[in-house]
Amino acid sequence: MMVNDPIADMLTRIRNAFMVGKDSVLVPDSRMKRSVLEVMKRKGYIADFTILNDAQKYLDVKLLGQNRSIKKIERVSKPGCRIYTKNKNIPTVRSGMGMVIVSTSKGMMTGIEAKEKGLGGEIVCKIY
Repeated sequence: MMVNDPIADMLTRIRNAFMVGKDSVLVPDSRMKRSVLEVMKRKGYIADFTILNDAQKYLDVKLLGQNRSIKKIERVSKPGCRIYTKNKNIPTVRSGMGMVIVSTSKGMMTGIEAKEKGLGGEIVCKIY
C-alpha cells in the first residue's frame, strides 16, 4: 500500500485504535516514526512500543487505557506544505495542557524542550 504521508498515517492509526478501545496497534517502521513515538512515550501519551522483525518491519504501539485520553492528534506539517518555525514562535497547545512535537537539528522533541534549548524546526504534530 502506497502512503503519501507516513507520519499522518501513523497518527491516524493511533487515534482510531484509541477511539475504539484497542490495547495496541501495528504501524510500519521508520526512524522518524520511532522518534515521534519516543517523545509520545516520554510524555505519557502511549505506554510503549516494540519493533517486530517480520518480513516487513512493524512497530507494535501499546496504548494506554482511557485514563490518559488523547482528545486529538493533528498533523501540522505535511509533505506538500512544510511548517517551520523559530524557537520564539513555537506554539503552545491548550495553554500547556497539550504538546507539539518539533523536528530539530538535535532530534525530535517537544515544543517546550525546543524553546528551552533555543532550537526551532519543523512542527510535526499537535497532541492534546
